[in-house]
Amino acid sequence: MVAQEIDRQAVTAALNEVVEFELAGVVRFTHYSLMVTGPHRIPIVAFLKQQANESLLHAQRAGEILTGYGGHPGMRIARLEETHQHSLKDILAESHAHELRAVGMYRRLLEMVADRSVYLEEYARSMIAAEEGSLIEFGKMLRDFSLADAASPGAMLHPQPKQSRRRRAEEE
Repeated sequence: MVAQEIDRQAVTAALNEVVEFELAGVVRFTHYSLMVTGPHRIPIVAFLKQQANESLLHAQRAGEILTGYGGHPGMRIARLEETHQHSLKDILAESHAHELRAVGMYRRLLEMVADRSVYLEEYARSMIAAEEGSLIEFGKMLRDFSLADAASPGAMLHPQPKQSRRRRAEEE
């Protein structure tokens, strides 16, 4: 079997997208950690700060690989939407959705590099595993809110996308 060449331009673009998305995660989780109130605030704030730190490490790791392949990381972060919904349920649901998007991004990278680079393939797989672990954690935290998409383990990893209030209003 002849190994196919890596499309360096596509891979570096995907890695730059990862850097921008993970940096947005730093902002997202830091913001959420500041907005948590209630009797369980302290452990949840610690967890969200941990997620922010993890996002920073993911961005740095992707950036190192990106520059190793000749790419140049941008100075932007991915688009962030402020919903102004800061109940614990909303924060956890939005965090779950963020992690789900991350899994999709790493899966696309994996498709690009599968059978082309063991290093990049293992990197993508390890990041998918890390993000799926976060999905499971957020899903377990959401169970107390009786969300239908957090009811079963399979649904936690592949929930139906939730429409924003603005989109629902536009459709009505």
